Amino acid sequence: GMAGAAARGPLPPPFLLLLLLPAAPAEPELRFRPPAEAPVRLFTEPELARYDGHQEGQPIYLAVKGVVFDVTSGKEFYGKGAPYNALVGKDSTRGVAKMSLDPADLTHDTTGLTEEELKSLDDIFNNVYKAKYPIVGYTSRRILNEDGSPNLDFKPEDQPHFSIKDEF
Repeated sequence: GMAGAAARGPLPPPFLLLLLLPAAPAEPELRFRPPAEAPVRLFTEPELARYDGHQEGQPIYLAVKGVVFDVTSGKEFYGKGAPYNALVGKDSTRGVAKMSLDPADLTHDTTGLTEEELKSLDDIFNNVYKAKYPIVGYTSRRILNEDGSPNLDFKPEDQPHFSIKDEF
């Protein structure tokens, strides 16, 4: 019984370490499932267009760089009749980069943007949208290839600064 085990004395420490080590790396993988495994909501253009701030009681969505943000808490900027309402219900990446509300710029297309505009886009994407508004999904263009097959390089954005308390 117990007495016999105690009589043999404690295990030598190096052996103890070997016993403990192999199990250790597996632990975090089991316990901390990355949020990437949560289902990712995919928005087609017509679906995204429904969230343009014109429906009372519906959330307001805006996509930048293929990431769909819920900007409902910024209703005074994005709601019906508000100054930036033109940006919502679509991917307005180019408009955000150029600080333009010109309908021709309200597109995902970044072709021909200057270095400065691209840097501005990243700053606004990270410091305004990702910092202030929850991500609700991605545009189908961001998740799928042209032929409709899944884009294997797709990685969900993490939101290190976002916390729900900022919304209230």
